[in-house]
Amino acid sequence: MEKPAYFLSDAHLGIDPPGAVPDREKKLIDLLLSWRGSASHVVIVGDLFEFWYEYDYYVSRDHQALFFALSALVQSGTEVHLLQGNHDFSYGDFFPKALGVQVHKDLILEIQGKRVYFRHGDGVAKSDHGYRILRRILDFPLNRWLFKQLHPDWGMGLAKFVGRNSRKYGEDREIKMDEYLGWADGVMAREHCDICIHGHHHLSGIWQTEHGVAASAGEWIKRPAFLRMEKGGLNLVSI
Repeated sequence: MEKPAYFLSDAHLGIDPPGAVPDREKKLIDLLLSWRGSASHVVIVGDLFEFWYEYDYYVSRDHQALFFALSALVQSGTEVHLLQGNHDFSYGDFFPKALGVQVHKDLILEIQGKRVYFRHGDGVAKSDHGYRILRRILDFPLNRWLFKQLHPDWGMGLAKFVGRNSRKYGEDREIKMDEYLGWADGVMAREHCDICIHGHHHLSGIWQTEHGVAASAGEWIKRPAFLRMEKGGLNLVSI
């Protein structure tokens, strides 16, 4: 009998906004450790961190227990994947080399006889014009290089300041689920997939579309949840 697979997204570790679940990073670590030896796959579908920028000789000391949990999962035989999000798109080789966690922008896996497509989902909504422009600025090589010249403490402080303000803006933004579901349906048709797992908009749900099933685990700030895949079907589990 195949082991279950688990998917979650949008933990945004590193911040504690008003209304956030207390000790949520510890709760996430305990959950990951509980899957050791019993999960075939664990996929974190973007924005694990509120901010991640990988320097050559620096890794945040705030998440050492999380790093241990991810490494322990890999060592137990679980295949662990991490998707780039819009808050943590600057991964280098720390996760693959030090922890055995594979990092991707998007990903297709064969799980329990199903072909599953994963992507964080930022930039797929056509109405999100502001973010699309901002992402081009952030991805520009010169801007990446200039940011890397900052001391890590300064860089982290600046990123958290910007993140707090962008989060206030995002709370008032209308989520157009039809755009996300239309994108997911198109991806499944194009990539011949049965399931599309995404995040970014922080809404949890499982939706049937013309070409398959679209699903999101929601977020891990105020309403922690994850998706469990077993016997080819998906269930949404709230913590």
